[in-house]
Amino acid sequence: TDFCSVDRRLLATCYVPLEDFSRAAATAGLAIQLGAKALLVPSRPPQAHGPSHTGLDPVWAMAQEASIPVLFHVGGEEKMADIYNENGRPRVKDFHGGEENFNALTYMPIPHSVMNTLAALIFDGVMDRFLKLKFGAIELGASWLPGWMRNLDSAQAAFSKNEERLRRLSARPSEIVRRQVRVTPYPHEDTGWIVRHAGEEICLFSSDFPHVEGGRNPLKRFDESLLPVADTQRQKFYAENFID
Repeated sequence: TDFCSVDRRLLATCYVPLEDFSRAAATAGLAIQLGAKALLVPSRPPQAHGPSHTGLDPVWAMAQEASIPVLFHVGGEEKMADIYNENGRPRVKDFHGGEENFNALTYMPIPHSVMNTLAALIFDGVMDRFLKLKFGAIELGASWLPGWMRNLDSAQAAFSKNEERLRRLSARPSEIVRRQVRVTPYPHEDTGWIVRHAGEEICLFSSDFPHVEGGRNPLKRFDESLLPVADTQRQKFYAENFID
């Protein structure tokens, strides 16, 4: 928060581990007191309880009261088991030239943890208990979004007869996603396709500047991908959904 205080364009995000209920609440309270504009939590689940456990409700309540979002970011997910890299061939170098980072194969499970965690937060009613709270999946890609939303609705249709929690939901899971979840596509993804199939309310612009992962010209890539969508949808992607 000190680093970001020098420029109003810098919005501090503060990390809140969720392993211990009381310490998570205390950390969230301190972050808000210091001026955090978002709380960052891991997308992988805590070790002793689920991310939708009622013991974490004070954290969500404080974020909602402060009108700041809860964010997930790449790095906080469960990683692909390293055994997949043991394929009888030389290790594949990543784009930095090393072997310890990620490659095309280890890229694949990046969104898996956030998909599961957000599903738990929806199915267990967290987003309904905190209707004004927004959640953001940042630098976790977005190509997974349309199919995941449909899978959420399929799960509700398949299990609502036996699961009261699904019958109590305020809306279809995909509608709850549109209401409360925001996601940043990578520049190399087909953002126009994602917007058309997931809805115009969800996707946010991001560049990952100054990291090399964002590419040399993310605006050009996003603009080209967004050509088939309406100007109002482009405005939502570049500005309005972030403000929301």
